[in-house]
Amino acid sequence: MNRVETRLGGYPIEWASDSNDKGHNIYCLLDATNTENIVVEEIAKFLRESKIGKALTNKTIVYESHLRRFWNSARYEEEDKMIHSAVRKKDENGKDVGLEFKFGIEDLRRVLELGDFDNDPTIIPEHLAKGLWCRMGFTGHINGKMIKTMFSNAYKFMIHCVVHSLSHKKGAYDETFDYIMNIITRLILNRHYNISKVIFEYFKENIRARSTKYIMYPRFIMMMINDQFKDIPKENGDIMDLRNMTTKTIARVTKETDKRAKKMICRINNPAYVAAKNDKWRHENSSSDNEDERMSELSEKKTRWWFERDGKRKRTPKTTPTVPIRKKSILKIVVKGIVKGGVIRAFEGATTKVGG
Repeated sequence: MNRVETRLGGYPIEWASDSNDKGHNIYCLLDATNTENIVVEEIAKFLRESKIGKALTNKTIVYESHLRRFWNSARYEEEDKMIHSAVRKKDENGKDVGLEFKFGIEDLRRVLELGDFDNDPTIIPEHLAKGLWCRMGFTGHINGKMIKTMFSNAYKFMIHCVVHSLSHKKGAYDETFDYIMNIITRLILNRHYNISKVIFEYFKENIRARSTKYIMYPRFIMMMINDQFKDIPKENGDIMDLRNMTTKTIARVTKETDKRAKKMICRINNPAYVAAKNDKWRHENSSSDNEDERMSELSEKKTRWWFERDGKRKRTPKTTPTVPIRKKSILKIVVKGIVKGGVIRAFEGATTKVGG
């Protein structure tokens, strides 16, 4: 892998040449001016008014040197459960000085205005997410990958926004991962989800990555830095190039003829929507298409952010469980004879008595 060297504060930092992705953690164009009277109008309104509205639309300018410095020195401290790093600024004499920078889940929650809580879930059953996504019009196989092109244009646009803005991955933007499905599912059903914790977990994962570390969540990190430091150096030549959304992006994502248009459902259609109970993705009296036949083919699996239908994360037992044997089924065999070293008197089942 090609590597590039950057000097920050007088010392070299080595990064992979593909350490940043222009399509990762971009902001989305959801304002009414650019989305009214087109197919994404309802979805755009829903997203900008949702809990992830600021995370999707904030247009913070990202300065690459600050991001590289952050990820180069970032470490997670279990004692205070915070990420610690450093930022650079000028002192009164114009010299570079390093200042400690730290934040935790609560800081991330506040700055991004996610409105979730510590006790909100991060793990939901797979059948709930996929049941709702079938209701959204997913046309692929229920046990296959959830690809955004397998939805109508409006829902495809919503998935495009959330994947590009909130996913921790760089690249593979057509595919939707389990926690992204969870975020969209809980938003549409008007249910709580701990988005802050999920994002923070991927911060920690990138810190541990070492050689595969990359500039993850550049816009969010810059928002966190700006929240704590108002006078760090910002130069035009240091602006990080991100491929943020434009009207051309919207036109490209929705250009295909919409042969499978689906109506808006749940909270998208009704801000006061109350979700069905017991991990259901629809009410019994719902008039929309029924997904039962497709869902009958689902082979549920347990992942980092999904659990199985019974709602329990199954664990491997520490010891092999004892299997009881009914007394009536014991086979009694009596054998008599002489063998070298003793006489076999008798044995019952698996119990043998040998005399010397």
